[in-house]
Amino acid sequence: MFVLLAVVDAGSFSAAARRLGMPLATVSRKVSDLETYLNTRLIIRTTRQLSLTEAGRSYVAVCRRVLEDIGEAERAATGEYASPKGDLVVTAPVVFGRLYVVPLVAEFLALYPEIDIRLTLADRVVHLTEERVDVAIRVGALPDSALVASKVGTIRRVVCASPTYLAANGTPRHPGDLTQHQCITFEGLASAVSWTFRSGQASISVPVRTRLVVNTAEGAIAAAMSGLGLTNVLSYQVAQAIHSGSLALLLEEFEPEAWPVSLVHAGQAPLPLKLRAFLDFMTPRLRSRLDESTRRFA
Repeated sequence: MFVLLAVVDAGSFSAAARRLGMPLATVSRKVSDLETYLNTRLIIRTTRQLSLTEAGRSYVAVCRRVLEDIGEAERAATGEYASPKGDLVVTAPVVFGRLYVVPLVAEFLALYPEIDIRLTLADRVVHLTEERVDVAIRVGALPDSALVASKVGTIRRVVCASPTYLAANGTPRHPGDLTQHQCITFEGLASAVSWTFRSGQASISVPVRTRLVVNTAEGAIAAAMSGLGLTNVLSYQVAQAIHSGSLALLLEEFEPEAWPVSLVHAGQAPLPLKLRAFLDFMTPRLRSRLDESTRRFA
C-alpha cells in the first residue's frame, strides 16, 4: 500500500523509486503483486503518463485511511503522545518562511531536541493530507474546510516604487492614475491586466500597464528598486526596502482589505504532542512578530 501511494503521489514508477530509495524493478513488482492479489488492475501505464482505474481510485482512497490509522497507532505505541518527539512537516510561503518561520523553527528545534522538522517553502497551496503535511502557515483568506485554523496576524497588499522612478514620472494619487505609469506584476499576487483596490467599502479593479511580469515577489521588488516602475506586493515582502528608503509606499488609502495569516492543521484527535508543542510555541511568537512588523511598517 505504501509503495502504491508513493507511485500515485510521485506520478511515475521511476520518481517513486527515487523517493523511496528502491530499485525501479522492485517498485514495479510490488505494485504488480498487489494487482495480482486483488485480481484487478489499479494503474494504467503508458509511456507518457500514469493514471488510476476506477478500482484504483477507490483502493487508493482506502489505502490512505488505513496507513493514516497505522501511523496513529505507531505514534501512540512509540510514546509520541507522552512526550514531544518525532518528525514534523511544515510548509509556508517562500519569503514569509525565510523572514519569519525559519528563525522561529531554529528556536523551536533548540528547545525540543527530540523533534525534527522538514520545512517546505512554496508559493502555492500545499494540500495537507495528500502531501502529508502536519501544519501550514497560510497567507490569505481560507476557504471553508474541515481544517483547523488559528489566525496570528494580518498582511497588507501594497503598491510601491523607487524614489528615482517617482521623481522622473510623478506620484500617483489615485488608482486611476496607474494607466499613466509602468507597472511590475508579481503573478502570484495580482493580474498583469488589472490590480485590485478599495474605494470606501467597495472593491475596484483598475487596469494597469504591466511592463514586466515575474513569478517571485523578490524579483518584482528588485525590478521596482531598479526604477523600472510600480509593483504590487505584500507588506512583509517589501518591509525592508520601505524601511531603508529604497522604495516608497503609494495609494495607502486605497489598499484592499488586509489578508489574515493563519496556522492551519488537520485537527486530528488526539493531537500529537509534537504538533501541540509546535502550535503552542509558534502562535504567540508569530503573532508578536507580525504585530511588531505592522507597527514598524506603519
